[in-house]
Amino acid sequence: MNSMKTVLLMSILTVMLVFVGNLLGGNGGMMMAFALAVVMNFGSYWFSDKIVLAMYRAKEITRDENPEIFSIVQDLTMRANLPMPKIYLVPGEQPNAFATGRDPNHAAVAVTDGILRLMPKNELRGVLAHELAHVKHRDILVSSIAATFAGAISMIANMAHWAMIFGGGRSNDDEGRSPIAGIAMMIVAPIAAMLVQMAISRSREFMADEGGAKMSGDPMALAHALKRLHTASEQIPMESATPATAHMFIVNPLSGGAFMSLFSTHPPMEERVARLEQLAHGRAIG
Repeated sequence: MNSMKTVLLMSILTVMLVFVGNLLGGNGGMMMAFALAVVMNFGSYWFSDKIVLAMYRAKEITRDENPEIFSIVQDLTMRANLPMPKIYLVPGEQPNAFATGRDPNHAAVAVTDGILRLMPKNELRGVLAHELAHVKHRDILVSSIAATFAGAISMIANMAHWAMIFGGGRSNDDEGRSPIAGIAMMIVAPIAAMLVQMAISRSREFMADEGGAKMSGDPMALAHALKRLHTASEQIPMESATPATAHMFIVNPLSGGAFMSLFSTHPPMEERVARLEQLAHGRAIG
């Protein structure tokens, strides 16, 4: 099922990328966008995890450097019958975490400096269990591919913006499109990318919360961790975070008021916490 979702997502994003290229550069732009999409389909499948980790300057850590986190992850993977993933440290004060990789055998879990300083052990265990639930559900490939393509679409729209500023736009001939179309795509392309991310990630956060709570055996620890992370993310900015990769984190690393919440890649925090509280009290999740 997840393989079909991956193929469908890559097809949708390829069409979207080609459409953007056509609107901005006519037939020539469409062909260039298609060539880029072919390269990205290959690269995002095999290397999307490395691309995302490099974007956040993540450094792989060893057991000797942090035996506590290795002990927690090892215990959780044994409980879930998962291979041991690589563990990375992301520099930054905002407490947060994400998982990436193309399958459980090639998975990585990344945590920030901030989460290691802020989070009590039982809550950190809940966070890591949430990320390993993404690995178990095979969510991480789709999330990583979406991040790679959404970043490319946003980059093309940004390049079009600067090209129009310094080049004055192209004339409306057989090969080109009007400056108005370019302006429209500068607005629409990033929003379209965010909508794709939102569609693939919001429901799966609920599934990862539930899976992580069951894996760790402590739903309330994860609920407390989510509230702590949500508050901290609003107070401590993550300067390296981008809309293209925001959906990968356990809580949205971006803050931006009502407009950003409209395109949030995460379900409302209150709803996530309420569902975990239901689970903790033995009630079925609605």
